[in-house]
Amino acid sequence: MRPAMIRELQVHSLVRRGVSIVGIATALVVVAAPTPAAVPPLPPSYPAAGQLVWSFATARTQPDPHGAAVKVLRQFRPDFRRQIVFALGEETGADGRPWFHVSLAMRPNGTTGWIPAASGALSPVLNRVVVHRAARRIEVWRGNRLLLRALAAVGRPGMETPLGNFYVTARFVPDDPFLGVFAVETSAYSRLTEWPGGGKVGIHGTSEPQLLGQAVSHGCVRVSNATARALKRLAPLGTPIEVADD
Repeated sequence: MRPAMIRELQVHSLVRRGVSIVGIATALVVVAAPTPAAVPPLPPSYPAAGQLVWSFATARTQPDPHGAAVKVLRQFRPDFRRQIVFALGEETGADGRPWFHVSLAMRPNGTTGWIPAASGALSPVLNRVVVHRAARRIEVWRGNRLLLRALAAVGRPGMETPLGNFYVTARFVPDDPFLGVFAVETSAYSRLTEWPGGGKVGIHGTSEPQLLGQAVSHGCVRVSNATARALKRLAPLGTPIEVADD
């Protein structure tokens, strides 16, 4: 006898004994209920970076579900890249749950907010990029170990590369040879940059290496194509960036 016929006979037998079919269906629905998604573990140290796992998360002025909204972060950006979350630390919120203190890619530079820790899957970052604006030099560090030091060009007077602490928000190979062989987008904003769409500060290669060591850009940091290739390896998404006035 086929399995389907056996199941049908079993159901008819239950009905004859007064067992409700509705009750059986309800039991089946309960058994088939999906298991809730696991909450990502908290990173062991900070700063930490990773992706947003919720479809959206509202960054608030304090770690409180009722705090004023600063910005809505969506899992995918308008350019369809994943949203990168950069956390400076964590704190238990008014709801008794952990919240991330995050740096926000928006104007004015340096804006921060709080999002529920369950909304992001984050890991500690290993490297950091330091741009010395006056010396026109870029470095990559891992702890106290220098991994890279190279010449850079920075923003011209009136369009200076902004000072502060930022992070890598996107990485790509440019279509425009002016941007060199590789580029990283940062969370920093300038008055005007050569970045696609304007406003964002990038760190990218160049088709004019003779201008390195000068203040000639609209706010972006230009490096040699060899340095840009090194950044592809050393500056993954979420890498912190410090632009110092030295």
